[in-house]
Amino acid sequence: MAIKSSFSTPLGEAACENDAKKLQFIEEVTNNTKKVQERVLAEILSQNSQTEYLQRFNLCGSIDRCSFKAKVPVVTYEDLLPDIQRIANGDRSPILCSHPISEFLTSSGTSAGERKLMPTIQEELDRRQLLYSLLMPVMNLYVPGLDKGKGLYFLFIKSETKTPGGLVARPVLTSYYKSEHFRHRPFDPYNVYTSPNATILCTDSFQSMYSQMLCGLLHRHDVLRVGAVFASGLLRAIRFLQLHWHQLAFDIASGELSPKITDPSIRTAISEILSPNPDLSKFIISECSSGNWSGIIKRIWPNTKYLDVIVTGAMAQYIPTLEFYSGNLPMACTMYASSECYFGINLRPMCHPSEVTYTIMPMMGYFEFIPHDGSTTSNSTTLVELADVEVGKEYELVITTYSGLCRYRVGDILLVTGFHNAAPEFKFIRRKNVLLSIESDKTDEAELQAAVARASELLKPFGASVIEYTSQADTKVIPGHYVIYWELLLKSSEGIPDGEVLEKCCLEMEEAMNTVYRQSRVADGSIGPLEIRVVKGGTFEELMDYAISRGASINQYKVPRCVNFPPILELLDSRVISAHFSPACPTWTPYKSTS
Repeated sequence: MAIKSSFSTPLGEAACENDAKKLQFIEEVTNNTKKVQERVLAEILSQNSQTEYLQRFNLCGSIDRCSFKAKVPVVTYEDLLPDIQRIANGDRSPILCSHPISEFLTSSGTSAGERKLMPTIQEELDRRQLLYSLLMPVMNLYVPGLDKGKGLYFLFIKSETKTPGGLVARPVLTSYYKSEHFRHRPFDPYNVYTSPNATILCTDSFQSMYSQMLCGLLHRHDVLRVGAVFASGLLRAIRFLQLHWHQLAFDIASGELSPKITDPSIRTAISEILSPNPDLSKFIISECSSGNWSGIIKRIWPNTKYLDVIVTGAMAQYIPTLEFYSGNLPMACTMYASSECYFGINLRPMCHPSEVTYTIMPMMGYFEFIPHDGSTTSNSTTLVELADVEVGKEYELVITTYSGLCRYRVGDILLVTGFHNAAPEFKFIRRKNVLLSIESDKTDEAELQAAVARASELLKPFGASVIEYTSQADTKVIPGHYVIYWELLLKSSEGIPDGEVLEKCCLEMEEAMNTVYRQSRVADGSIGPLEIRVVKGGTFEELMDYAISRGASINQYKVPRCVNFPPILELLDSRVISAHFSPACPTWTPYKSTS
């Protein structure tokens, strides 16, 4: 009998030689965090020394950190917008980066309501691929045998457009899934998916979801892990199964793909694996027709060892629902990334969701941190190096990237929980200033206020106005949706405006939301219709009384614009007079040009 080789690393026994090399790489870069960061900044400054942006600050080709910090300012997206618009409009001169900008990665909405455009270069795909390559070697330390089966992942591409200058603008994951790195990735027994590429790359969200779910059912005994990018995405998949199991079971019984699936590449891919299977069809009908959805993931995919989803930050609200559907399977949060930069990985991926921390990989970019106390501005303090942050303190993340972002405020607030070697481990706390989020949407207080103000204009002809409001992201149903609580001032004796008027107010609020929200409503179906709940007069006084009874200062009390504390939600819901939903989807088009 052959004896299996053992590959020892400081992180643990690697599953194979390739894993051992990846784990040793993690050890090397985290042991030398300062040196790696110095090298990364020197490379970025050297590469981009002739860019218009750096020349504005008279660096004169210097790659010295002290000069860089003294001369180059900390900036926000709005500061860079004029340069980004020049690139988007076709200026190919080296404005932010010496390498050609290959495309724009679209990020969350700006205060003007449109997506941010993050410039990127072709070589960034190599850096992203490098970080992805570290995930399974770490996971294999904790979950053995993942090379003996497949992963059922619900992955989707989203719409893309072109800027006036001809550059593609699309979400970062769409960019990755459509890249050669993903489509022609080498075979890896630890990273086999049930979904053929064609099912992931279909732009029709229904056909993509249907075909991925069908493939997952056909391979039910091979599935060892179930996942999506966000927790909300996995719950959408379960909701899809609840709605479409009849047709899926029929396809499996007959061995014929539903005529609703018209994409020829999907039909070709599935024809290779779909054949009549009455027993599997009966099993699916038996499991789904009973109405008992508790533990459905484990029941249908019995060999599932864990869920692979992001459940940190705003996604934490989905944990109880995932526990219900999965039968309390472990949830692994494996990496921390954004459109601007990929940051790091979770070196203990099987920990409880409340204990998830990410170790920033120092080769991914140059990282600085603004000590965060809730009021700090970029001009009031010295920024802290990656290796010099302190355990127990919160910071706002600032990045400098190979793609030309210099000292850019990402807006993420992180808590330092410890160190792996010389690299700090961070817990993601929240996005700065974000009130409401269901999936990739991010709505801040100013945007919510503007939406309420716009919708309340519709009340004026009826002698009514909004005197107070708050909100919540309701994720108890799938898909989740925004709930806005309104207390109305009625100036006439006619009472509350009728339901049709308040439904129009819901839609008007949605029309005021940013592009990310509206795309999620219209194209992705990942957010449900906005709801307005009208509460009794005096409700917000009771809310203040409750807060004061818990120690709030009456002089400093402000109505919270978003609430998630159960007793407060119970108080609000107990005072609801009527509830109204948006009667239609807001307007949205993927083809809006950047100007």
